[in-house]
Amino acid sequence: MPRIVLDFEPPNADAPQLAGDTSDLAYFLSWAFSARYGGNHEMSVASLILRGEFKIDLRPLLTFADREVETEADADMLEKAWQEPGPLADCCDRVVQAFDSGEKRLSALTEEYPDLVRQIGELGQIARWAANAGLRIRVTFSMEPLT
Repeated sequence: MPRIVLDFEPPNADAPQLAGDTSDLAYFLSWAFSARYGGNHEMSVASLILRGEFKIDLRPLLTFADREVETEADADMLEKAWQEPGPLADCCDRVVQAFDSGEKRLSALTEEYPDLVRQIGELGQIARWAANAGLRIRVTFSMEPLT
């Protein structure tokens, strides 16, 4: 099961992490990213609604990388995933507002993925924390179980 892991630069031992099972968020990020390549999963469609109808720039939310580096290209993608946390926090806030708007197609998605909106909101809060602490943030996913 995929999970989301956050990194901070510079490293901070007190940095928060997303709580619990983050697979809903990991799936959303992957499917939303795939929308630009024609992905037609319900999560891809939701990302198109967020972009098109709600005019949300999803780039900060869709800036993420695989933690497991197997090639030089993987290492490069992991390094490119660092970002300023303020725009990520703002993006997450806008996405949560869109899901809370009552838009039926988005509401239907939350029925199937009940933790998604909470996880996006939590990511936004953590990004805001990082911005206030003067840290950069990197959103990554892992298929490896927690140790």
